[in-house]
Amino acid sequence: MKILVLGSGAREHAIILSLRSEDTPHEIYAAPGNAGIAQDATLADLDMLSGSAVEQFANENGIDLVVVGPEAPLVAGVADVLRERGIPVFGPGKAAAQMEGSKAFAKRIMDAAGVPTGRAVRAATVAEVEQAFDDLGAPHVVKADGLAAGKGVIVTGDRAEALAHAEHYLPHGPVLIEEFLSGEEVSLFFLSDGDTVRALSPAQDFKRAYDGDAGPNTGGMGAYSPLPWLDERFGGEEAFVAQVTEDVALPVIRQLDAEGTPFIGLLYAGLILTDAGVKVIEFNARFGDPETQVVLPRLRTPLSRLLLAAASGTLENEPQPSFSDDVAITVVLASEGYPEAPQTGRLLEGLADAAAVDGVRLVHAATAGPDAPGGALVASGGRVLNVVATASDFGTARSRAYDALGRISLDGGHFRHDIAARVAE
Repeated sequence: MKILVLGSGAREHAIILSLRSEDTPHEIYAAPGNAGIAQDATLADLDMLSGSAVEQFANENGIDLVVVGPEAPLVAGVADVLRERGIPVFGPGKAAAQMEGSKAFAKRIMDAAGVPTGRAVRAATVAEVEQAFDDLGAPHVVKADGLAAGKGVIVTGDRAEALAHAEHYLPHGPVLIEEFLSGEEVSLFFLSDGDTVRALSPAQDFKRAYDGDAGPNTGGMGAYSPLPWLDERFGGEEAFVAQVTEDVALPVIRQLDAEGTPFIGLLYAGLILTDAGVKVIEFNARFGDPETQVVLPRLRTPLSRLLLAAASGTLENEPQPSFSDDVAITVVLASEGYPEAPQTGRLLEGLADAAAVDGVRLVHAATAGPDAPGGALVASGGRVLNVVATASDFGTARSRAYDALGRISLDGGHFRHDIAARVAE
């Protein structure tokens, strides 16, 4: 197939690497991509937020499938334009993408579908925020209602800090004050064609910037899959996935379909395992980053077949995806100052040496170049690289990942040292 992947980050690079690993070769384009993606796909010079521009490129190049990676083109309605023109696209339309674009919309859908989640109050003023703090108690959970690149959420016992976070986002619209939920967090992806869903393998990510879950919230500093500790609580991954499919994914998909906004694409369920059962923290409308980087390397079913089936409305003909018994972890290398004020333009060295480590692949999040002597790359954003390692056990996967990271040089760069440490032990 000829496939166009929209996006420029590690999630999109992971999708492309998965497509390239299939037995049947594909002609893959990416827009706008990055320096690492350019090694695995043909970069296309087009505005990914313009439905007409994407449509024109797809028609001129005979594209068989468009895969929308990040949330911004979805909320902009790019998928609607393509779908109206008969171009297969994996990604929900603008209305259904509100599952990520509006936290308040997602809460309403969950309530209507009877999906278990925490209590929430929509607040448009400082007074309403403070009243919600009083009603729901501490720790305080404050979420920007719209898109915030994974940084719009704060969870803190410090009322002043929570209030300051709310005041930062209030000029842009209401915020959501939510009940604090305690427990293990799980990310679970569901492919959907509007009425049928197929689940992928669960993963867990690490949101805080520093070891021990210290520091500010980020877009994600690492992840691992599968989750062996699900065995003790749910009797295994299969039972857990079946429960979440029945209690969460299918009710949401059916509710959206009933409202005339069918969800075609990837429904990302951010879950928390509380003492009262599994509850939804939030939904996203696309593959998660960095969880995609550890889920897709374990996928045995051809990704292209699953994406096309979802885009074409034939997902019911596909069996549940199968996964390797191998484990995968990813550790994010971030620029100095990330997430508050990342320093960019700094030289990346040692990439070839790192990629030579057994079981390791480098997934590029924000790299550019060649701007340096010898064609070396530079960091162009906050999260620069994902070092992904697979192995038969977590101890070996961790050793491989951190061995590779030790071979990479980025002035001021930082990464967490405790990704998947608990499961490895």
